[in-house]
Amino acid sequence: MSRVHVLGNAGMDLGLTLPHMPAPGETVVGNDPHRAPGGKGLNQAVAAVRCGAVVRFLAPLGDDPEAAEIAAALQAETFDALELPRFRGASDRSILMLTPDGENCIVSLGACGDGFEPAAAAGFAAEVGPKDILLMQGNLSFAATRAAAAACAGRVVLNTAPMLWDVRPLLPRCAIVVANAVEARAITGSDRASALRDAGAGIAIVTLGGNGCRVADDAGEQDLPPCPADLVDSTGAGDAFCGALAAVLGMGWPLMDAIAAAQRVAARTVERRGAFAAIPPPAECASLLRRVA
Repeated sequence: MSRVHVLGNAGMDLGLTLPHMPAPGETVVGNDPHRAPGGKGLNQAVAAVRCGAVVRFLAPLGDDPEAAEIAAALQAETFDALELPRFRGASDRSILMLTPDGENCIVSLGACGDGFEPAAAAGFAAEVGPKDILLMQGNLSFAATRAAAAACAGRVVLNTAPMLWDVRPLLPRCAIVVANAVEARAITGSDRASALRDAGAGIAIVTLGGNGCRVADDAGEQDLPPCPADLVDSTGAGDAFCGALAAVLGMGWPLMDAIAAAQRVAARTVERRGAFAAIPPPAECASLLRRVA
């Protein structure tokens, strides 16, 4: 089994339910506040480890009380290695706004992630073996992400969310790129997975929410149907997909089987509220993987 190395952010999420998303200048009263550890890096690392991967995770945290809470939640997971360097100031945090139809909008603060040094990112990635996977997102700076990709001897899997900088220079270094339709259009002007491949990605996956996903590899492009799900909250779907995908690829699964497994894990995630709290527990993930295998 290959090791999955996740380099990304971790923070604290505050979730609110809104009757509808605010229009410009509008004040909307939310309800049912809840908080939990979060961040794309954290969610994807947790999804990978709950799917049975051997996972090494690094995320920068602040020196505030939230950092201790985040660290405690991560230490309860079965990571092979956990690296949580501390920086002066507040840990990253996000506000997750959810409407009754299950759609979401997220606003994030990311000083810890953005301030992570490129040399430290390269040092982390230098320990990725040739058969291993390095999973990254867009929360760290472009310089840090580029340095990690350059230092990695294994397969680089990049989730393009959030779109904080131009990812196009990194695409030729990526074995797999995962983007949603909005991100794909921002990068290439098209939501076709083949456009991301034309821009340099080895394999491109464009997630389409309830419409499944598009995949482009050496065999061409194809649309894959969605897994049935009773939508409650779409917030953590992309992270669950990416973490599960990296996990089963690390186990040696063929690409299409790995995508099917990741879709199943994501489908179960959207049937629960939250992101971290919605990721299926290990026993459920194991059952979902057996159904695909």
